[in-house]
Amino acid sequence: MELVDEAQRLDGKAIAAKIKSNIKAEMDQIHLSNPTFKPGLAIVQVGNREDSSVYVGMKVKTGAELGFDARHVKLPNTITEEELIAAIHELNNDDTVHGIIVQLPLDCVEKIDAANCTNAVLPRKDVDGLHEISAGRLSRGELSKCFHCCTPKGCMELIRQTGIEIEGKYAVVVGRSKIVGSPMANLLTWANATVTICHSRTKNLEELVKMADIVVAACGQKELVKGSWIKPGAVVIDCGINVEPDATKKSGRRLVGDVEYSVAKKLAAWITPVPGGVGPMTVTMLMQNTLESAKAVAGGSQKIVA
Repeated sequence: MELVDEAQRLDGKAIAAKIKSNIKAEMDQIHLSNPTFKPGLAIVQVGNREDSSVYVGMKVKTGAELGFDARHVKLPNTITEEELIAAIHELNNDDTVHGIIVQLPLDCVEKIDAANCTNAVLPRKDVDGLHEISAGRLSRGELSKCFHCCTPKGCMELIRQTGIEIEGKYAVVVGRSKIVGSPMANLLTWANATVTICHSRTKNLEELVKMADIVVAACGQKELVKGSWIKPGAVVIDCGINVEPDATKKSGRRLVGDVEYSVAKKLAAWITPVPGGVGPMTVTMLMQNTLESAKAVAGGSQKIVA
Protein backbone atom coordinates (compact mmCIF):
# COMPACT_ATOMS: atom_id res chain seq x y z
CA MET A 1 0.00 0.00 0.00
CA GLU A 2 1.55 3.24 -1.16
CA LEU A 3 0.73 6.18 1.07
CA VAL A 4 0.09 9.58 -0.52
CA ASP A 5 -0.15 13.07 0.90
CA GLU A 6 -2.86 13.27 3.54
CA ALA A 7 -6.40 13.82 2.30
CA GLN A 8 -8.03 17.20 2.37
CA ARG A 9 -10.49 17.35 5.24
CA LEU A 10 -14.10 17.95 4.24
CA ASP A 11 -15.12 20.27 7.05
CA GLY A 12 -18.88 19.83 7.30
CA LYS A 13 -19.16 22.41 10.05
CA ALA A 14 -17.58 25.14 7.90
CA ILE A 15 -19.56 24.19 4.78
CA ALA A 16 -22.80 24.09 6.78
CA ALA A 17 -22.03 27.55 8.18
CA LYS A 18 -21.74 28.95 4.64
CA ILE A 19 -25.04 27.39 3.60
CA LYS A 20 -26.77 28.75 6.72
CA SER A 21 -25.37 32.17 5.91
CA ASN A 22 -26.90 31.90 2.43
CA ILE A 23 -30.24 30.86 3.94
CA LYS A 24 -30.17 33.84 6.28
CA ALA A 25 -29.37 36.18 3.39
CA GLU A 26 -32.26 34.73 1.38
CA MET A 27 -34.58 35.19 4.35
CA ASP A 28 -33.52 38.84 4.62
CA GLN A 29 -34.21 39.35 0.91
CA ILE A 30 -37.68 37.78 1.16
CA HIS A 31 -38.52 39.96 4.16
CA LEU A 32 -38.06 43.08 2.02
CA SER A 33 -41.29 42.24 0.20
CA ASN A 34 -42.88 39.86 2.70
CA PRO A 35 -42.00 40.93 6.28
CA THR A 36 -44.19 38.25 7.90
CA PHE A 37 -42.55 35.34 6.05
CA LYS A 38 -41.48 32.70 8.59
CA PRO A 39 -40.83 29.05 7.75
CA GLY A 40 -42.48 26.77 10.27
CA LEU A 41 -40.86 23.49 11.32
CA ALA A 42 -42.44 21.04 13.75
CA ILE A 43 -40.21 18.35 15.27
CA VAL A 44 -42.25 15.56 16.83
CA GLN A 45 -40.49 13.64 19.60
CA VAL A 46 -41.99 10.70 21.48
CA GLY A 47 -40.47 9.90 24.86
CA ASN A 48 -37.26 11.02 26.50
CA ARG A 49 -34.29 9.44 24.70
CA GLU A 50 -31.30 11.57 25.65
CA ASP A 51 -29.69 11.42 22.20
CA SER A 52 -32.96 12.35 20.49
CA SER A 53 -33.41 15.31 22.84
CA VAL A 54 -29.92 16.53 21.93
CA TYR A 55 -30.67 16.28 18.20
CA VAL A 56 -34.03 18.02 18.57
CA GLY A 57 -32.37 20.79 20.56
CA MET A 58 -29.83 21.33 17.79
CA LYS A 59 -32.59 21.60 15.18
CA VAL A 60 -34.69 24.01 17.23
CA LYS A 61 -31.65 26.17 17.97
CA THR A 62 -30.53 26.29 14.33
CA GLY A 63 -34.05 27.11 13.19
CA ALA A 64 -34.32 29.97 15.67
CA GLU A 65 -30.96 31.36 14.56
CA LEU A 66 -32.21 31.47 10.97
CA GLY A 67 -35.51 33.14 11.86
CA PHE A 68 -37.66 30.03 11.52
CA ASP A 69 -40.53 29.06 13.79
CA ALA A 70 -38.98 25.77 14.90
CA ARG A 71 -41.16 24.11 17.48
CA HIS A 72 -40.54 21.02 19.59
CA VAL A 73 -43.68 18.89 19.80
CA LYS A 74 -42.89 16.59 22.73
CA LEU A 75 -45.24 13.70 23.34
CA PRO A 76 -45.29 11.17 26.21
CA ASN A 77 -43.87 7.68 25.78
CA THR A 78 -47.30 6.29 26.71
CA ILE A 79 -48.84 7.61 23.49
CA THR A 80 -50.56 5.16 21.16
CA GLU A 81 -49.97 4.95 17.41
CA GLU A 82 -53.46 6.30 16.77
CA GLU A 83 -52.82 9.30 19.04
CA LEU A 84 -49.45 10.01 17.44
CA ILE A 85 -50.88 9.94 13.93
CA ALA A 86 -53.70 12.25 15.10
CA ALA A 87 -51.06 14.71 16.38
CA ILE A 88 -49.29 14.58 13.01
CA HIS A 89 -52.57 15.21 11.16
CA GLU A 90 -53.12 18.27 13.34
CA LEU A 91 -49.76 19.62 12.17
CA ASN A 92 -50.63 18.72 8.57
CA ASN A 93 -53.66 21.00 8.89
CA ASP A 94 -51.72 23.87 10.46
CA ASP A 95 -50.93 26.42 7.75
CA THR A 96 -48.12 27.92 9.82
CA VAL A 97 -46.23 24.62 9.69
CA HIS A 98 -44.33 24.06 6.43
CA GLY A 99 -42.22 21.11 7.50
CA ILE A 100 -42.78 18.17 9.84
CA ILE A 101 -40.29 15.56 10.99
CA VAL A 102 -40.84 12.63 13.31
CA GLN A 103 -37.70 12.18 15.41
CA LEU A 104 -36.55 8.57 15.20
CA PRO A 105 -36.24 6.17 16.89
CA LEU A 106 -39.51 6.45 18.75
CA ASP A 107 -39.23 5.97 22.52
CA CYS A 108 -42.58 4.55 23.52
CA VAL A 109 -44.10 1.91 25.79
CA GLU A 110 -46.54 0.61 23.19
CA LYS A 111 -45.17 -0.78 19.93
CA ILE A 112 -45.65 1.80 17.19
CA ASP A 113 -44.90 1.31 13.48
CA ALA A 114 -42.57 4.19 12.65
CA ALA A 115 -43.32 3.89 8.92
CA ASN A 116 -47.02 4.46 9.55
CA CYS A 117 -46.11 7.67 11.37
CA THR A 118 -43.69 9.06 8.78
CA ASN A 119 -46.24 8.19 6.09
CA ALA A 120 -48.85 10.22 8.00
CA VAL A 121 -46.89 13.39 7.20
CA LEU A 122 -48.14 15.16 4.07
CA PRO A 123 -45.52 14.76 1.29
CA ARG A 124 -45.48 18.53 0.78
CA LYS A 125 -44.45 18.89 4.44
CA ASP A 126 -42.16 15.85 4.46
CA VAL A 127 -38.91 17.81 4.83
CA ASP A 128 -37.16 14.71 6.17
CA GLY A 129 -37.88 12.87 2.90
CA LEU A 130 -39.09 9.70 4.61
CA HIS A 131 -42.62 9.36 3.24
CA GLU A 132 -43.06 6.38 0.91
CA ILE A 133 -44.18 8.78 -1.83
CA SER A 134 -40.99 10.82 -1.41
CA ALA A 135 -38.90 7.64 -1.50
CA GLY A 136 -40.73 6.38 -4.59
CA ARG A 137 -40.27 9.61 -6.49
CA LEU A 138 -36.59 9.75 -5.57
CA SER A 139 -36.04 6.17 -6.74
CA ARG A 140 -37.64 7.05 -10.10
CA GLY A 141 -35.50 10.14 -10.55
CA GLU A 142 -38.34 12.63 -10.00
CA LEU A 143 -35.97 14.75 -7.91
CA SER A 144 -37.93 17.99 -8.20
CA LYS A 145 -41.12 16.36 -6.95
CA CYS A 146 -39.90 15.31 -3.51
CA PHE A 147 -37.77 16.43 -0.61
CA HIS A 148 -34.45 14.60 -0.35
CA CYS A 149 -33.49 12.89 2.91
CA CYS A 150 -31.35 15.33 4.83
CA THR A 151 -28.23 13.24 5.44
CA PRO A 152 -27.86 12.00 1.84
CA LYS A 153 -28.59 15.51 0.57
CA GLY A 154 -25.82 16.82 2.83
CA CYS A 155 -23.46 14.10 1.60
CA MET A 156 -24.10 15.11 -2.01
CA GLU A 157 -23.25 18.70 -1.15
CA LEU A 158 -20.02 17.59 0.52
CA ILE A 159 -19.06 15.60 -2.58
CA ARG A 160 -19.78 18.60 -4.80
CA GLN A 161 -17.60 20.78 -2.58
CA THR A 162 -14.58 18.69 -3.63
CA GLY A 163 -15.01 19.90 -7.20
CA ILE A 164 -14.96 16.39 -8.66
CA GLU A 165 -17.27 15.43 -11.51
CA ILE A 166 -19.71 12.83 -10.16
CA GLU A 167 -20.88 11.76 -13.59
CA GLY A 168 -19.16 8.59 -14.73
CA LYS A 169 -17.56 7.86 -11.36
CA TYR A 170 -17.87 4.50 -9.62
CA ALA A 171 -19.49 4.90 -6.20
CA VAL A 172 -19.89 2.38 -3.41
CA VAL A 173 -22.48 2.98 -0.69
CA VAL A 174 -21.96 0.79 2.37
CA GLY A 175 -25.37 0.54 4.04
CA ARG A 176 -28.92 0.20 2.75
CA SER A 177 -31.09 1.99 5.33
CA LYS A 178 -34.19 3.93 4.34
CA ILE A 179 -32.75 7.08 5.91
CA VAL A 180 -29.23 7.13 4.44
CA GLY A 181 -27.95 4.23 2.34
CA SER A 182 -30.80 3.68 -0.11
CA PRO A 183 -31.60 7.37 -0.83
CA MET A 184 -27.85 8.08 -1.07
CA ALA A 185 -27.53 5.45 -3.80
CA ASN A 186 -30.53 6.99 -5.60
CA LEU A 187 -29.04 10.49 -5.54
CA LEU A 188 -25.68 9.27 -6.83
CA THR A 189 -27.39 7.24 -9.56
CA TRP A 190 -29.37 10.25 -10.80
CA ALA A 191 -26.15 12.29 -10.72
CA ASN A 192 -24.95 9.73 -13.29
CA ALA A 193 -22.52 7.81 -11.11
CA THR A 194 -22.37 4.01 -11.38
CA VAL A 195 -23.43 2.79 -7.95
CA THR A 196 -23.09 -0.41 -5.96
CA ILE A 197 -24.96 -0.77 -2.65
CA CYS A 198 -23.13 -2.94 -0.11
CA HIS A 199 -23.94 -4.01 3.43
CA SER A 200 -22.71 -6.20 6.25
CA ARG A 201 -23.46 -9.39 4.30
CA THR A 202 -21.68 -8.36 1.11
CA LYS A 203 -19.09 -11.07 0.46
CA ASN A 204 -16.54 -9.03 -1.53
CA LEU A 205 -16.81 -5.70 0.27
CA GLU A 206 -13.07 -5.02 0.31
CA GLU A 207 -12.76 -5.69 -3.42
CA LEU A 208 -15.64 -3.34 -4.27
CA VAL A 209 -14.47 -0.51 -2.01
CA LYS A 210 -10.98 -0.70 -3.50
CA MET A 211 -12.44 0.13 -6.94
CA ALA A 212 -14.56 3.07 -5.76
CA ASP A 213 -13.93 6.69 -6.72
CA ILE A 214 -16.54 7.70 -4.14
CA VAL A 215 -17.17 5.78 -0.91
CA VAL A 216 -20.13 6.59 1.34
CA ALA A 217 -20.10 4.61 4.58
CA ALA A 218 -23.42 4.45 6.41
CA CYS A 219 -23.53 0.98 7.96
CA GLY A 220 -23.39 1.85 11.67
CA GLN A 221 -20.44 -0.43 12.35
CA LYS A 222 -17.27 1.03 13.82
CA GLU A 223 -14.46 1.14 11.24
CA LEU A 224 -16.00 -1.62 9.13
CA VAL A 225 -14.41 0.02 6.09
CA LYS A 226 -10.67 -0.40 6.54
CA GLY A 227 -8.41 2.45 5.53
CA SER A 228 -6.27 0.17 3.38
CA TRP A 229 -9.31 -0.52 1.17
CA ILE A 230 -9.53 3.08 -0.02
CA LYS A 231 -8.52 3.72 -3.61
CA PRO A 232 -5.81 6.43 -3.79
CA GLY A 233 -7.48 9.72 -4.69
CA ALA A 234 -10.99 8.64 -3.70
CA VAL A 235 -13.60 10.81 -1.95
CA VAL A 236 -14.68 9.27 1.36
CA ILE A 237 -17.90 10.33 3.11
CA ASP A 238 -18.31 8.79 6.56
CA CYS A 239 -21.84 8.94 8.00
CA GLY A 240 -21.03 6.71 10.98
CA ILE A 241 -21.36 7.84 14.58
CA ASN A 242 -20.06 5.14 16.93
CA VAL A 243 -19.05 5.59 20.56
CA GLU A 244 -16.00 3.93 22.07
CA PRO A 245 -14.22 4.32 25.43
CA ASP A 246 -11.31 6.78 25.55
CA ALA A 247 -9.62 7.50 28.87
CA THR A 248 -7.84 10.53 27.37
CA LYS A 249 -11.14 12.36 26.88
CA LYS A 250 -12.89 14.26 29.65
CA SER A 251 -16.12 12.43 28.81
CA GLY A 252 -14.33 9.08 28.87
CA ARG A 253 -15.41 8.33 25.32
CA ARG A 254 -14.95 9.45 21.73
CA LEU A 255 -16.82 9.23 18.47
CA VAL A 256 -15.52 7.18 15.56
CA GLY A 257 -16.95 6.59 12.13
CA ASP A 258 -17.61 3.59 9.92
CA VAL A 259 -14.26 4.16 8.16
CA GLU A 260 -10.81 3.61 9.64
CA TYR A 261 -9.93 7.29 9.41
CA SER A 262 -6.29 7.20 10.52
CA VAL A 263 -5.28 5.07 7.53
CA ALA A 264 -7.93 6.20 5.02
CA LYS A 265 -6.83 9.84 5.26
CA LYS A 266 -3.41 8.83 3.86
CA LEU A 267 -4.97 7.42 0.70
CA ALA A 268 -8.12 9.45 0.01
CA ALA A 269 -8.08 12.81 -1.76
CA TRP A 270 -10.93 14.05 0.41
CA ILE A 271 -12.43 12.64 3.61
CA THR A 272 -14.98 13.71 6.20
CA PRO A 273 -13.99 13.63 9.88
CA VAL A 274 -16.13 12.17 12.66
CA PRO A 275 -17.41 14.28 14.30
CA GLY A 276 -17.59 17.49 12.24
CA GLY A 277 -18.25 16.03 8.82
CA VAL A 278 -21.69 14.80 7.82
CA GLY A 279 -23.50 15.65 11.07
CA PRO A 280 -23.62 19.47 10.72
CA MET A 281 -24.79 19.12 7.12
CA THR A 282 -27.84 17.05 8.08
CA VAL A 283 -29.37 19.79 10.22
CA THR A 284 -28.58 22.43 7.62
CA MET A 285 -30.26 20.44 4.83
CA LEU A 286 -33.36 20.14 7.02
CA MET A 287 -33.47 23.94 7.21
CA GLN A 288 -32.95 24.23 3.47
CA ASN A 289 -35.86 21.85 2.79
CA THR A 290 -38.11 23.74 5.20
CA LEU A 291 -37.28 27.05 3.54
CA GLU A 292 -38.07 25.53 0.14
CA SER A 293 -41.47 24.34 1.41
CA ALA A 294 -42.30 27.73 2.93
CA LYS A 295 -41.29 29.58 -0.24
CA ALA A 296 -43.56 27.36 -2.34
CA VAL A 297 -46.53 28.16 -0.10
CA ALA A 298 -45.73 31.89 0.00
CA GLY A 299 -45.44 31.96 -3.76
CA GLY A 300 -48.91 30.49 -4.16
CA SER A 301 -47.69 27.27 -5.73
CA GLN A 302 -46.78 23.89 -4.35
CA LYS A 303 -44.54 21.82 -6.59
CA ILE A 304 -44.68 18.83 -4.23
CA VAL A 305 -48.26 17.60 -4.18
CA ALA A 306 -50.23 14.81 -2.48
